[in-house]
This record gives sequence, structure tokens and C-alpha cells, in this order.
Amino acid sequence: MESNRLYIFARFHAQAGREQDVSEALREEVPLARAEAGCLSIHAFRATRDLQLFFIHSCWRDEAAFELHATLPHTTRFLERVSAAIDHPLDVTRTRLVG
Repeated sequence: MESNRLYIFARFHAQAGREQDVSEALREEVPLARAEAGCLSIHAFRATRDLQLFFIHSCWRDEAAFELHATLPHTTRFLERVSAAIDHPLDVTRTRLVG
């Protein structure tokens, strides 16, 4: 049911000189997350004006699917890897469609 869908926006601002680390971590993580049964879509983005800034936008079947995703080994490895390369606390926002 669409009303249960969960949309995730995650922001990653790389430390100076660590942009490649964040980019590689995203390239490895996205296909693994995309293969999960509860993942309806996931894409990684890089800002055009701040090359240190990256985003993930994903859509999950429901909150439970995302909660499972958060516990999987590939996700925890990704979070450890990317957390060491960004210059801020982890920034992940859970959302639902308006209307």
C-alpha cells in the first residue's frame, strides 16, 4: 500500500580529500540495497556546485523494510565507512508523501 511507503533522504558531506571514499562507498552500497526485497528504489547523487556533497534518496515498502535494511551487514559496513569520511553527524531523514 502506497501510504505505508517510506522515503529516505540521506546527506553526506565529505571531509576535504575524502570525496572519493564517499563516492566509492555509495557505488558499492546502492546495488546491495536495491537488491533487498523491501527496497522499491534507491539512487545516489552528487551535488554539482559542492563536490563534497552527496545524497541518497530511497523508497521502501514500509518502515519495517527500512528497519531490516538498517541491520544488514552491508548497511552497517557502509555506515561505518562513510561516517569516517564525512564532516558532520549522520544525517538521515525518514519521510512520507504529502497528500
